[in-house]
Amino acid sequence: MGARARAAVIGTGSWGTVLAALLAGNGHRVTLWARTAAEARDLAARRENRRLLPGFRLPDGVQVEHDPARALAGAALAVFAVPAQRLRENARALREHLPPDAVLVSASKGIELGSHRRPTEVLREELGADRPACALSGPNLAREIAEGLPATSVAACQDEAAAEAVRAAFMSPRFRVYTNTDVTGVELAGALKNVIALGAGMGDGFGYGDNAKAAFITRGLAEMSRLGVAAGANPLTFAGLAGLGDLAATCYSRHSRNRYVGEQLARGRPLDEIAAGMAHVAEGVTTTIGARELARELGVEMPITEGMFRVLFEGLDPHRAVEELMGRAPTHELRGITEARGG
Repeated sequence: MGARARAAVIGTGSWGTVLAALLAGNGHRVTLWARTAAEARDLAARRENRRLLPGFRLPDGVQVEHDPARALAGAALAVFAVPAQRLRENARALREHLPPDAVLVSASKGIELGSHRRPTEVLREELGADRPACALSGPNLAREIAEGLPATSVAACQDEAAAEAVRAAFMSPRFRVYTNTDVTGVELAGALKNVIALGAGMGDGFGYGDNAKAAFITRGLAEMSRLGVAAGANPLTFAGLAGLGDLAATCYSRHSRNRYVGEQLARGRPLDEIAAGMAHVAEGVTTTIGARELARELGVEMPITEGMFRVLFEGLDPHRAVEELMGRAPTHELRGITEARGG
């Protein structure tokens, strides 16, 4: 994808808005696709996503469109930045307008309910298995990137040339991109860290302190890695930007939606009330369901995910969930990640 190439970004959330700006800042001709004509008109006129990213002006190089044919015309890169549970419907709605040689990029983080598909798997099922489909993931809090703060990400694809093209499209002095061929690991890491962030937020809400939070994040990383290994991922991916990097940012940042939800749960607020008061989607809530189902399918023990599911959907008291985690039988720290075993 050369300079001044066309790129289409699907999704006008905070992350889609920022990705469109990053591409435009690198000189690409960018179209941001909005689901409704009214939203497209408002964004085009105001040049600001006032609901989700107030104060950030869309660069002049970003054109906002509602018509899918105009939005995708001539696109060399199609970036899907929509909630994971709505990715398939968006891909279906746009597939007849997608140029045959466009490289697909998923900026979604989650596991599709029912199918347990990762985002790039959904895109390839709906848009063609012969297309390169890359995952863009990492510690990428949209608000910080919009403010021009430095950040890094990973472009993962089995097609290394496609990953390098995505890296070149987004790379800038303030946004450094690495490549990886472990798409499974990068996508599962990006999804599962949101589940762990819910629990980390609960710990913050309870005031459990830094020792407990560090331990929880570390054991969460082990749990993420176990499921990744069972699904065929490289365990080292979970020590990288899409794993540990994104996990740390999401568990600690004041901008983290999932950490916020966990904190509010610890304060006794019901999930429905918390979600109703949020402008953004906290992907960790639905990902908890998908991760639990996938873990059971693959025979992987995930006590944190299981506990979060019971807190979110079965009314388990969060304090009791912590007690159950602390009271589990002792085991080897690396069980399920390496061949090490022990009690």
